[in-house]
Amino acid sequence: MTASSSKRTRTDGVHERLRADILGGELRPGQRLKFPDLGARYDASVGVIREALIRLSASGLVRSEPHLGFRVTSLTDAAHAELTEVRTELEVLALRRAVADGGLDWETRAVAANYRYEQTPRTDPAHPDRPTEEWLQAHADFHIALLDGCANRRLLEVAASLREEAELYRRWLHHPPPDSGDPSLPDEHRELLAAALARDPDRAEAALRHLAGLTAHLTLRTDGETGDEPGDEPGDEPGPGDDS
Repeated sequence: MTASSSKRTRTDGVHERLRADILGGELRPGQRLKFPDLGARYDASVGVIREALIRLSASGLVRSEPHLGFRVTSLTDAAHAELTEVRTELEVLALRRAVADGGLDWETRAVAANYRYEQTPRTDPAHPDRPTEEWLQAHADFHIALLDGCANRRLLEVAASLREEAELYRRWLHHPPPDSGDPSLPDEHRELLAAALARDPDRAEAALRHLAGLTAHLTLRTDGETGDEPGDEPGDEPGPGDDS
């Protein structure tokens, strides 16, 4: 293995661990991501950490601040509404293309993903107002599978990058109990799947917009808020000579 391929492998590993810690709440919205702390946490060099953070910035999970370095994306209800609006328009376009382009393999993957989503427990009795990590992953996998019939891969890449940030929001939204009309109940997604399999783009679009509109009205949990940590100051971002 060459030095460059070895570094890519290390970067991939750190990227996945950082992503999991952000989506899992180990690194909270708004939290400063300091290179010394991350280097110790992931046993990685500054260069590897920086590359992983840049990749996470591209997917919206991390923000870069001039002279301050990186921070987990802060969450606000206004930003969530904007994100949902843009993501919905892109996903509607991709969904309509998937309905037109998708073949039997796409249908099979979408049906299988929906079955896993429906069979995955949505909440943990210890935290009835929060979806389980397994359910969140199954939910995301269903939507990804449904759009995957779209032949325009560039469109799918852009939509996927917005979905990453949306998944961060989804983990910090207040979800009503299962019996209170939550927009993520299986019946809503079953209608979306049925419309897509029926090759009815207008019906599929209506179902997706309905889901997006309901989700947009969920509010953020207050325990997801973080402020600046004591001692936050400029100069955390290492210079070019610190890329060892």
